[in-house]
Parts: sequence; C-alpha cells; structure tokens
Amino acid sequence: MIIKPQAKQEAFLANPADIVIYGGAAGGGKTWSLLYEALRHVDNPGFEAVIFRKNSNQITNPGGLWDASFELYGHYPGARAIKSPAPYWKFPSGAKVSFRHLERDENVYKWQGAEICLIEWDELTHFSEKMFFYMLSRNRSICGVNPYVRASCNPDADSWVANFLAWWIDPDTGYAIEERSGKIRYMARVNEEILWGDSAEAVVAAANAADYDVTITADDVKSVAFVASNIYDNAVLLSTNKGYLSNLKALTIVERERLLYGNWKIKAAKGLYFPRAALPELLDAVPTDVVRWVRGWDLAATDTAEGGDPAYTASVLLGKRKNGRYVIADATNHRLKADKVRQMVKQCAALDKATYKRVRIRLSQDPGQAGKEQAESYIKMLAGYNVVTVKESGDKESRAEPFAAQWQAGNVDVVAGPWTETLLAQYEAFPESKFKDLVDSGANAFNELEKMHIASAPPDAVANGDANAKTSYWFK
Repeated sequence: MIIKPQAKQEAFLANPADIVIYGGAAGGGKTWSLLYEALRHVDNPGFEAVIFRKNSNQITNPGGLWDASFELYGHYPGARAIKSPAPYWKFPSGAKVSFRHLERDENVYKWQGAEICLIEWDELTHFSEKMFFYMLSRNRSICGVNPYVRASCNPDADSWVANFLAWWIDPDTGYAIEERSGKIRYMARVNEEILWGDSAEAVVAAANAADYDVTITADDVKSVAFVASNIYDNAVLLSTNKGYLSNLKALTIVERERLLYGNWKIKAAKGLYFPRAALPELLDAVPTDVVRWVRGWDLAATDTAEGGDPAYTASVLLGKRKNGRYVIADATNHRLKADKVRQMVKQCAALDKATYKRVRIRLSQDPGQAGKEQAESYIKMLAGYNVVTVKESGDKESRAEPFAAQWQAGNVDVVAGPWTETLLAQYEAFPESKFKDLVDSGANAFNELEKMHIASAPPDAVANGDANAKTSYWFK
C-alpha cells in the first residue's frame, strides 16, 4: 500500500519553516497532514511528538483524532496504539506520538520541564495565544531533530491567529493571498509584542533598535509560513465524500465564507443571518399542508418597573410543510412578570392545541438548580401537552445558524400578522440587535423540529378516513 500526500499537503509538509500553519478553510486534509508529519522521524528512538486538541472528546470521539490516526499509523509495521491513561502511539524505535488536550490557560503549567521535539496544534484558533507561546518554550529536544511546530486552522476573524497571519491574508477581501502561500517570514516575540521581518537579521535589528529591556539575537527568531488550502485542494475527499462540498455550500453566509472560501475577515453582521430579501412574499393565511409544529419559547420573567432594559418573553410557532419548507405562523413578544409569563405560556398552549391539534412546546432551560426546578414546574403546569425542556449550549449565533441557512436559501415562509414586522426587524438586525429573544425562539423551534422523528400517520387523519393519511406524517 502506498500512502502519500496530495499536492497542497505536500507543500505544507515540505515547508522548512520553524512554524508552519496549514489550512484556512474546511476540507483541505489538515488533520491527516498533521498525523502524516509526525511519521517523518519515528525511526528516531528519542523523537516525541504531541498533537493537541482543545478537549479530550475531540480526540476520542468516533471519527476524531484518535480514530483518524489508525488510518496512517495502523499500517506502520510494529506500531502499537496505547489508549490509557492518555492515548499515544509507540513505534518500534521507541519514538512516540501522543494526543493531549489543553482546555484552559493554566493547564500549560502541567508541561513545565517537558521537552517536545514536534508540537502540533489541530485547529489552532481554538487555543489561546498564551497556550501557543508557552508551549513554544517546551519545543526543545536533544534527539538530533531540530524542534519545530505545525498547526492547522479554520478562519476566525476574532482569533489571535487572524492577526498572526495578517501578512498572508488580503486585508480587503479576507482571503488568503495565493502568491504568499508557503512564503517564509521571521518573527520574535518581545514583551508580548510580535516583531516581523523578511529575514532574521531584520527582526533582530528592529527589536534592538526599539530599545527593549532585553537583547534579541538570531536564536530568538522563528521562521513562520502559512500554507492556504481548501476543499478544492483535496481531490480524494471530493471523490469519496461527494456530499461534503454541498454541505459546505448549504451553510449560512458567514460560515460558508469561512469554511468553504477561507475568509478571515467575515463576521456575523446585521442582515447576514436573516436577510429580509431572502423571504418570499408574506403569506395571507397559514398553509394547510403543515405536518408538524413546534412553538419555541425564550422565557424572561421580568418586571418592567425594573431599571435598565429588561428582556422579553418571546415565542415563535414554526411549522414544517409537506414540501419541506418552513413557515412561521405566529410569534409573541412581551415584557411580563413571572406569573404573567406562565399564564401566557399556558394560554398559547391551549390556543395552539385548539387550532393546530398537535404542537410540541420547547422551553429553554437555564443552567443550574434554579433552571432545573423552573423546567420541572413548567412541565407540571403543562400536563397534557407535548412539552420538552432543553439546556441550550453554545452562543446565540451558533444556535441560530441551522435556521439561518434555511432562511438564506429561501425555504422559510412567514404569515402576515400584527407581530410580523417586529419579528422581521429583529431577525434582520441579528446579531447586532439589542434583543434577540425572537431569534432564540425561532432557532429553538427549528432545532426541535429537526430532532423529531417520523412515527406514523396522524391518528385523527386515519380515523377520519383521510385519503392522504398514508402520506401524512405525525412526528413524535
């Protein structure tokens, strides 16, 4: 069996810089390249490499870094995989490739005194600048191989990595400058400031001319390169996983620009997530072909007499139609005291049941014991209704992205009502809007709709002899 890199991966692997960062988009074969790089010196008995991920789940989850390592290291004669207490591969020479995680800045001090010949960062933007430069001080070895660092990343405009790679990125478009891909520059970090130059000598001269309280020599300078890649550089992935490209194209504008096109400047901004122009004309009435409903709630029990700007209690009634489209049929958005919030939730539940028969209610659950107790009390109050409570994770933008992708694709209809303009204004202003309650509610409803599974035709449709019962759906 012959295992070899593709052209762009080879450009990354062949780059001689002390620090080489690879990727800047999804699908370029970044993790495979990091694993392959570590094979370079495994015949050296003193060689050790450590590949970092942000948390341990990213290493050991199915299809994660540990599983991916078997595709390469499993073919190396005599290589042994040891998973406990921390996963690593040991090669016949005695060389090791270990997989570790760093979740918090203070975790770096566990590596005091360590000597690591090759340090690799899988998704560098997930780590802090402090982590990177502290571990750079552990990048040393007496095994005969010059210590070096390799990393992969996807774009993140707010990451320190975006500033670190600024020379390789077009400041106007945010895309990688192709002719600079793989070009080497030099840097030294002095008093937490990074000085750049076209040569080591230029960096030393600039540092010493700046009159720092330390003297910089050529030994303090590191060479750095960025090799840009994307899914179009990975012919193997395009041929074996043909749906992956379409998955990237189906992302929201922000995520599509980042992960498909490698845009380092794109940020969530007003009008990008839920542009009004992406909507068809407003509907005059609720469609009759909705096969399942969810009303998503974002609860906020707030007395309007309190100072500041209290949050709203909001809900969005979202339906999935037979043709695969989505429809927003109703929304509520009020500032209410706690007892009035409960009253409104129950009234909406009764009205939804009377109007649409089967409507699942999804309530967000706040973290901690208070959130758990609140969720339990709502479930008791809504006895007889189909209700779920969910602990939300991630930021608002991440939770809204799946719904935003359908919105941007023109797959969402909105019914005209007295609430419509309020909803559309808040959605279009997201994520810059001060209040995001209706967006949260809609995202909750959408995510719940997509979790529900087909069980059978609606019982009432069958009982009523509906000729279309066999193609109607009831989702539990």
